[in-house]
Parts: sequence; structure tokens; C-alpha cells
Amino acid sequence: MGKIIAIANQKGGVGKTTTAVNLGAALGVLEKKVLLIDADPQANATSGLGIDVQSVQWGTYQLLEHSIKIEEAILSTASPNLDLVPSHIDLVASEIELVDKESREYMLKKALIGIVEQYDYILIDCAPSLGLITLNSLVAADAVIIPIQCEYFALEGLGKLLNTIKSVQKLHNKDLDIEGLLLTMYDTRLRLSNQVVEEVKKHFGKMVFKTIIQRNIRLSEAPSFGEDIISYDASSRGAKSYLSLGSEIIKRNK
Repeated sequence: MGKIIAIANQKGGVGKTTTAVNLGAALGVLEKKVLLIDADPQANATSGLGIDVQSVQWGTYQLLEHSIKIEEAILSTASPNLDLVPSHIDLVASEIELVDKESREYMLKKALIGIVEQYDYILIDCAPSLGLITLNSLVAADAVIIPIQCEYFALEGLGKLLNTIKSVQKLHNKDLDIEGLLLTMYDTRLRLSNQVVEEVKKHFGKMVFKTIIQRNIRLSEAPSFGEDIISYDASSRGAKSYLSLGSEIIKRNK
């Protein structure tokens, strides 16, 4: 039975998509079968894995509409053991179209029934908002990874996200866990980065992953080549960081 992990933070630019794509690739290299669902209308995870967004016929939008079976939306990627349900700008419409639907928070959960057994991990790259699409992702998930960038406003908005997770646990998904808080964009040269790390660890203790994702030029270059960091430069610090995170998650879920 696969574990469904949403990667969520309503703040943009915290490394959500970078984490979704590269953690998916790392778990694949570590011989786990992975499905990545791009649930962000910006479709950065889709293009970051070398898929032409304009040519996407079926994806997360149709999945939420229940107009196709999930098997029809799955694409294989160039990364070993990593499949993708792509996104498209159409997905923006789901926020409005789902409002009147019955059980609107459960659309993604229902769409995933039947596929969960075929994967070890299903990762969901959430949109940078707390709208209906992200709510669907949290209701479908077993756990959440929250990326936090090591910068001045790091903890701003985290309380709001944690409250959303609490209300999802109370109303829709009592089994939803926090898989961990992931510190991203860490710069060893900055005192501020170290202060953020200390503060997050002080507040959240064991919930924080041991792996910290450092700022890395290769990591920011890879998406423009439509590759994950391991395919792009396996010897880079970014690749090593995400392989370390993949190992940590596998160990936590043994």
C-alpha cells in the first residue's frame, strides 16, 4: 500500500516544487515506485520533468472532475521509477468548478482509489495557496511535508498552515500526519540561515528532518533543462541532499 504525501506551504518560493520533483526522483533511484501528482496550476513540476505543458491532454484537472480514470492521466518520465500526473493552467478553473459539487473536498481521494497499491509513494505538489485544490490534496494524503526556507519570514504563515492541517484532521482526514518540516534554501554563509534552523528546531524538535537542503546553483538550473537534479548532476550537493532526504523518509516509514 503506497503512502500519499502532500508537499504543502501556502507561501510561494519555499522550494515545494523543487522538493516534489527531486524527492520523487531520489525515491525512484532508491528503488521505490513513485507517482508525482502536479496539483499546481503553474505546472512547474510537469515542465521541470521535461513534459511540454501545452501538449498535456489529460491531467489533474480531469482527475478532480472525475471525467477520466487516473490510469489515463499517468505519464512515465525519464527519471527511473517516477511517473507523473501532469498539470495545466486549466486547473485554475477547478477552484471555481468544485465549489458547488457534493463531497468537493474528496474528489482527489476518490480518484486515487485503486492506484495506491501500485506505488510505494504518491507525492502531491500542492499549489501555493490554501484553496480547494490544496484542501483536496490534504484530504487525500496520509502525511504532509512542509518546506520552510531559511530566510527572514520563514515562520510567517506557518501557523495558518498548521491550523488548516488541524481542521482537515478534525473534519475530513483524522489520519493526516505531519511527515516533517524540511528546511530549504540554506546558506552556510548567512548567520540568519543558522538562526532560522535553530528557531525551527527549538519549536518543532523531532518533526524537523535531519536533512537540510542547501542553496545550490545546479538545483536551480536543472528545471530549465527539464531534468531532476539527479539526472542533471548526480554529484552535485543538491542531488546528495535529496538522496539523503529520500533515505530519511524510507527509514521513517519502515
